[in-house]
Amino acid sequence: MKLSHHFGTTLREAPAGVEAISHQLLVRAGFIRQLGQGLFSYLPLARRSLTKIENILREEINAIGGQEMTMPVAHPAEVWQATGRWYSIGPEMARFKDRKERDMVLAMTHEEVVADLCKTEIKSYRQLPQLVYHIQTKFRDDPRPRAGLIRVREFTMKDSYSLDTDEAGLDKQYRAHYQAYFNIFNRCALPAIAVGSDVGMMGGSLAHEYMYLAPVGEDTLVLCRQCGYAANRQIARCAKPKAASEELKSIEKVATPETKTIEALAALLNVPKSKTAKALLMMAGHEEDSGTREEFIFAVIRGDMEVNETKLTNAVKADWLQPATDEQIRAIGATPGFASPIGLKNVTVVVDDAVPSSPNLVAGANEAGYHLLNANTPRDYAATIVADIAAAGDGDACLNCGQPLYTARGVEVGNIFKLGTRYSAAIGATFLAADGTQQPIVMGSYGIGSGRLLACVAEEHHDDKGLIWPISVAPYHVQLVSLAGEEAGVNEVADRVYAALLAAGIEVLYDDRNERPGVKFADADLIGIPIRLTVSTKAIGKGGIEMKRRDRKEFEIVSEANLMTRVQTEINSMLEEIAAKVVEVPFK
Repeated sequence: MKLSHHFGTTLREAPAGVEAISHQLLVRAGFIRQLGQGLFSYLPLARRSLTKIENILREEINAIGGQEMTMPVAHPAEVWQATGRWYSIGPEMARFKDRKERDMVLAMTHEEVVADLCKTEIKSYRQLPQLVYHIQTKFRDDPRPRAGLIRVREFTMKDSYSLDTDEAGLDKQYRAHYQAYFNIFNRCALPAIAVGSDVGMMGGSLAHEYMYLAPVGEDTLVLCRQCGYAANRQIARCAKPKAASEELKSIEKVATPETKTIEALAALLNVPKSKTAKALLMMAGHEEDSGTREEFIFAVIRGDMEVNETKLTNAVKADWLQPATDEQIRAIGATPGFASPIGLKNVTVVVDDAVPSSPNLVAGANEAGYHLLNANTPRDYAATIVADIAAAGDGDACLNCGQPLYTARGVEVGNIFKLGTRYSAAIGATFLAADGTQQPIVMGSYGIGSGRLLACVAEEHHDDKGLIWPISVAPYHVQLVSLAGEEAGVNEVADRVYAALLAAGIEVLYDDRNERPGVKFADADLIGIPIRLTVSTKAIGKGGIEMKRRDRKEFEIVSEANLMTRVQTEINSMLEEIAAKVVEVPFK
């Protein structure tokens, strides 16, 4: 492709308000343009890189038995209503009515559609296992799009779906994806780690997220340098300091005026925060066919810990949580700022699993200005649910090895889920088992967004001059620069080299524009194609063409006669560097 005819221009500066480095560089280098909030056009350079990423996705999923197909972007609401997600997903799901007033959905994901297809295509256990996938447009009406392609509303995703007769089959396909995803990220030269994660709106029994560690990420990860423990903070666990054992003491009411925080309470009573019981009062929502059912949740945790709201949501099996208002708190007989689970009725009390073994805690008295000493469960109040609802963070002890945990920011670049029979049972996707019974198909779901992956590669591979694309996903392998100016013969040599590169099957972007050398070199560095060939009077005078890798400072002069061989050797060397990163990864 000749740059003089290329669609898309480079910019010297990024538009105002563009903060993420990947967003800045992809805009400036002429890869993407924003149409609206979270909506982007992918210009030819980006499209070429995306095609390479998507072909890597195809190759790795095909290698584990995948069959590619395409499913619709618009879905009738009925399939989403059947699984309950029509009711449980909020405004991020784009709902609309067609001309006949039928409720419709723009696809966020395709579990319902796959399950519906299985109703007609899978009849017997002899047809299982199966693995199908597609690379398709999705839409989520995200309220806070940010960081360019990292968080958008419309995006392209590879989502694959495994279909099995039992959990053993699901586990096999899940582990196959676990490795295939590492292969994909390594082939894209993107360092990623797998962390345990919350199943969220997808449901199921197990999930992993693949995270690219970067400050631009919105997820907080909890990690251990010693044993390799890694989890999203939403589900991360830690070893909680054990309370000293002591005899249970009688409850005693004490005056605690103006002490509405744990810090103030501990200071007033001269006790450590670990001797207090912290209350978190929430309303839980359960979305059902008949509407939303609300439930008051009284969560109790030791004062030296914080409640993890995702864990709490999962413990009560809610679709959402929101803080209870003072009016709602008073309605159950509690007192805002001094609330206690003691004496309450018809309230779901969720107690962190460290509380029952922590005797004689200070709790609220449900009376303004007073607390109770020596509150104990189950003696003084009963827990509806006992579960780990504590947030893990920096400095907490690793549950596996006891070493300090640390946190890091990460961008989710892929996810895998064990769905089980949640969708197949709801949709009626069953198969005739070997014993003659009808059984629901056991499903798994596995996703990677190609646009976000492109952005993360850009985030990882750049310098102060621009992008530095890995050879595997670069839009072109070579950028040919002609510094003709007024010198006769330079363009003729450049045209000849361009024709030879094309004939050799080497992808080349030819900068044949009538621009100053500084402009051409700046654009080449900004666009970030792996190899730059410069044809100039100076280079010709030294016996050939200047050849330079984008990721190195040094350059060499290669004769025209040897140029094709030398370029191909360099391309092969870079591809081998990428291939060497594709290694077996232990399942965790």
